[in-house]
Parts: sequence; structure tokens; C-alpha cells
Amino acid sequence: MEDLSLHILDIVENSITAGASNIRIKINEDTKENLLLIEISDNGRGMDEEMLKNALDPFHTTRTTRNVGLGIPFLADAARDTGGDISIKSAKGEGTTISAAFRHDHIDRKPLGDIGKTLIVIIASNPDIDIIFEHKKNTSEYMLDTAEIKKELDGVPINAPGVIKVIENDLKEWFNNTNLMIK
Repeated sequence: MEDLSLHILDIVENSITAGASNIRIKINEDTKENLLLIEISDNGRGMDEEMLKNALDPFHTTRTTRNVGLGIPFLADAARDTGGDISIKSAKGEGTTISAAFRHDHIDRKPLGDIGKTLIVIIASNPDIDIIFEHKKNTSEYMLDTAEIKKELDGVPINAPGVIKVIENDLKEWFNNTNLMIK
């Protein structure tokens, strides 16, 4: 995967497949500490001990459509290539949290990519799932909570084109103001 937004999309798709109705995506960029932390947590089915033990093995998957599961191992490799690491916490019936830490300035760190477009794809294609996106860059913070947005929509679907455009513009403004948008 060329950028970290695609890793995020892959992990979120895993969460959706695991039956999650709430997914939290956190990105913390702390340039003073030279840290980029990506954390994705969900309230899906979670993993038992055996599945958790095999989560980093690319030749182990619960999918029936293919014999490999590369998403989590590729994210782990991307983090480790920068001197970082990955951790997975999960409990059957309680959900999963995947955290990947990267050295922010490492030459091998993949770019964040277009996180805004990734979020739009997730929200537009999964209107029944609540997504919380939090991004902190040094002292600046941004949060998007689709459950809160849905409360304000008075029955209008969150994936209606006009609503998606408003969310997309809000994300663009945030990323443009933090110099993160890749054009």
C-alpha cells in the first residue's frame, strides 16, 4: 500500500466485516516527540486468543475468499520500517484496537495520503456505522463524529450528496490548515 490512508481503509473494512457499528480512528502527530500514532478501535466481534496470536501472520486469515490476510501484517511492516511498532488489543465480544506507531520524520515513513477522501469513502458507503475521526497535530485538534452529525440531519441520510459535500469541505479545510492535504 502506497500510503497510510489505504492501511486505515483496510483496517476499517476489517472492523466492518467483524460487525462493528462504532469505529474510532485517531491520528496523533507529535513532531516534537517525532511520533505519528494511528489507532483504530471498534466494537466488533473481537478476536479470541488464537486469532489474536495469528493476526500478524500474513498466511492466516478468517476470510473464505482468499488464503492470505495482508492488511495488519503490511501495517506492522510499515510501522517497523520506521523504527515503530504495532499493538493489537482485542477480546471476544468486546472489539479490537490496533495501534501503529511510526517515527514521524523517518525517510521510510509512508505519507498519510488523502485521509479526507478515505473518510468520505468510509462514511458514504457505510451510513449505518458511526465513525469518530480524531486528528491531533501538535497543538491543533480536529474531531468528526458521524453520530452527532446524524442527530442534526433530521432524517436526511448522512450519505446524501449534499451532506457528503459539507463533510468533505470541512475535512478539506482542516487538512489544508494543517498542511496535510496531498493534492
